[in-house]
Amino acid sequence: MAEEQDQSKVSRRRFIEASSAMLVAAAGMQVAHGQEKSVRTPEHTGINEAQPLPINKALDNQNPSSVWAPETDAGGQPPFKYPFSFAHKRIEEGGWTRQVTVRDLPISKKMAGVQMRLIKGGVRELHWHVGAEWAFMISGTARITAVDQQGRAFVEDVSAGDLWLFPGGIPHSIQGVGEDGATFLLVFDDGNFNEFQTFLLTDWLTHTPKEVLAKNFGVPESTFDNVPKKELFIFERELPRPLAEEKRDASEGTGMVPNTFAFFTGKMQPTKVSRGGEVKIIDRKNFPITNIASAIVTLKPGGLRELHWHPNEDEWQYYVKGKGRMTVFSAGGHARTMDFEEGDVGYIERSVPHYIENTGDTDLQFLEVFPTANYEDISLAEWLAHTPSRLVNEHIATGEEFLRKIPKKEMVITPE
Repeated sequence: MAEEQDQSKVSRRRFIEASSAMLVAAAGMQVAHGQEKSVRTPEHTGINEAQPLPINKALDNQNPSSVWAPETDAGGQPPFKYPFSFAHKRIEEGGWTRQVTVRDLPISKKMAGVQMRLIKGGVRELHWHVGAEWAFMISGTARITAVDQQGRAFVEDVSAGDLWLFPGGIPHSIQGVGEDGATFLLVFDDGNFNEFQTFLLTDWLTHTPKEVLAKNFGVPESTFDNVPKKELFIFERELPRPLAEEKRDASEGTGMVPNTFAFFTGKMQPTKVSRGGEVKIIDRKNFPITNIASAIVTLKPGGLRELHWHPNEDEWQYYVKGKGRMTVFSAGGHARTMDFEEGDVGYIERSVPHYIENTGDTDLQFLEVFPTANYEDISLAEWLAHTPSRLVNEHIATGEEFLRKIPKKEMVITPE
């Protein structure tokens, strides 16, 4: 009897094992079958890819990497793009302005940006900010002025491609003086910055009692009868006097600032040039006054800003012209690809790897801006090239010959 029970247990165990094996095999066949059947078609014409609901075709066409994401994208990487076209535009008699801050792009915690256009004669009134102001001239010519803590003056004309940097607390102004005025980008080292809440000269004086102003300057109270009752902000006035004359007048008694607030990129040789494009890096090494580092990158069609990351600070981007795409990878296996074109803002957090590729048929130019005085980056290729090849090959199985041929110096832009 006991022997029959033992045989029965063995039979049941063998049946369960056989059944489990059959289920595993069947599941394996289903997985294999699923792997063979692609869920994507080359032109996205599969029934599973159809979009029968009403869609914004214009936005879909501008953002193919979101509509048809690469299969390498994964996880819930938050958006890292915001177009200036979505920003509210404030229009004044002397021009217009609009901004992208952390309130618009939540990932942009450390930096904010402003687009501004001044007509010929248009003035962004005398003002200052708590944080530093970094600027890039997009088109036209502007007259910029400032005064430092020792009362030393700064007056200069800047044109397309030039930069300026006003440290936090330094009072300054901007006026369009080109035939078509001036259009420029401003970047601030504070994600919460608000262009519409700055310290303005007219605003301060109109909120100070006249008797105090009179006592401060030793003049009659009537001197201030015509101070505007509200901010001027952006207004139109006569063009300034000749540059040399204004420099001479402004610097009387104290002289000019020892370190210029302007940087003329046209006089600078590219930091790196390759068949794929070029990059100019501007930081405290060649622009002593700055506490905001930057790079002006130009990619030729098909060019690639190589896989890399920045270990010291977040990166704020502005796309000046052309079309491109960027994939951002974050810890935990998350990756997302987004498309960019002129007027778009991008943002990558510190040490997060990414690349930028020119996907258009004209040059792609974009700015990399960092809230730090010193530019730093680490490239994937340089990392692998200076790590023992056997160790790397044990990770990625490319063969050591490939690894030994990787250039020993950072490429920055490919092809070389």
